[in-house]
Amino acid sequence: MAFNPILLTTPSLTPSLALEVLPHGLTFHRLLLQVSGRTHDVLVGPEDPEGHLKMKYTNTIIGRYANRIPVGKHDIAEGVVFEAKANENPRVSLHGGPTGYDSVEWKVIDKPTLFSDAEVASVPSSGAQFFSYTSPDGDQGYPGTLLIEVLVSVIGPPEQERKYESAQGKEFDLGSLVYVYRAKLVAGKVTPINLTQHWGFNLTASLPSKELSVKNHTLLMKADRLVDRDADSLRIGVSNVPTEHDHSKGKKIGDGYPEAGYDDYYLFSDRTIKQPKVFEASSLSTSDLLKDLLAPGAVSPSDAVTELASEASGIRLTFDTNQGGGMFYSNTLSTVSSSARKRIHGGSGSFGDGYEPGTAAFLEFHDPLWDNGEIKEGKGLLKEGEIYNNYVKMAVRFREV
Repeated sequence: MAFNPILLTTPSLTPSLALEVLPHGLTFHRLLLQVSGRTHDVLVGPEDPEGHLKMKYTNTIIGRYANRIPVGKHDIAEGVVFEAKANENPRVSLHGGPTGYDSVEWKVIDKPTLFSDAEVASVPSSGAQFFSYTSPDGDQGYPGTLLIEVLVSVIGPPEQERKYESAQGKEFDLGSLVYVYRAKLVAGKVTPINLTQHWGFNLTASLPSKELSVKNHTLLMKADRLVDRDADSLRIGVSNVPTEHDHSKGKKIGDGYPEAGYDDYYLFSDRTIKQPKVFEASSLSTSDLLKDLLAPGAVSPSDAVTELASEASGIRLTFDTNQGGGMFYSNTLSTVSSSARKRIHGGSGSFGDGYEPGTAAFLEFHDPLWDNGEIKEGKGLLKEGEIYNNYVKMAVRFREV
């Protein structure tokens, strides 16, 4: 069951947007767009669902804490110690530790407990699914028993006029994808938490030309600061975005492309965040944070924090989130020999015929990387009696080319 895809689609006989979700690692296996008689899969990854066992962190959830943490014991609250377990190297605990949330089977549920009745009523009757996982106390060194519930929903576009005889150059709404992470301690006083979806996009790989490089994709990130990291990518500070890495006004990924590729955490510029990242569990029954989020329609320019687009395919993805920043990773560690490439992307589906560096734009939305000083201030921590709330809405638009 862990590798049997769950298909979520927009409500149509010929859905413009469809997502395959695997319970293993809460993996987004395929994201299919139907446009102008052609199917695009805009997510990189293996052909076979079981291939995710070898291609770790490809479109999976990441947790209990995303990115890198120094190995060892950390005092996170009075009397509460977290011991980060090594997995990337002796200094680094990566993406939740040796057996993170990407490696476990998530349960499909119909009756969530971390969403209010009003919120559940807002969820589309088709094209949506809830998932859950209970992470036990001591899991990978993390304190407290943590219940996580996730809503994944595909939403159809609003009513729009589309005349094919005059469609050339016009942009149309194909729908949107929303995921919402909720979490609550069911035992314990406090725990670190910072969840994300580690998904990698390519908007041209499904074209007849099978254009695998994303260097001609345009990336916009409304960010003015980067997290500085040491040789093992552990956080050591924050600085202004250097000119060559600046995507705040949008530019092609290949312009000023770093020799080693991109693997950088961008802190979004100050903005008004519409949803809390944490709220009191006692207020859940009267809350409804989903109604507006699940409404059809594009992400407004004022809410958008990131945008990825391709002139060649006409596809544009726009992202809204309540998280503090995003990791941009250009698949720099991928090799043809160690990965598998989907057939729709020109691959054989077999390992050894995979993706080169620079063939994906991974956009991972989460709060800033681990910092001991911020943890001592209570940032990045979930306390007893609180509910963690993390959402991303991705609007999909298409222009006839």
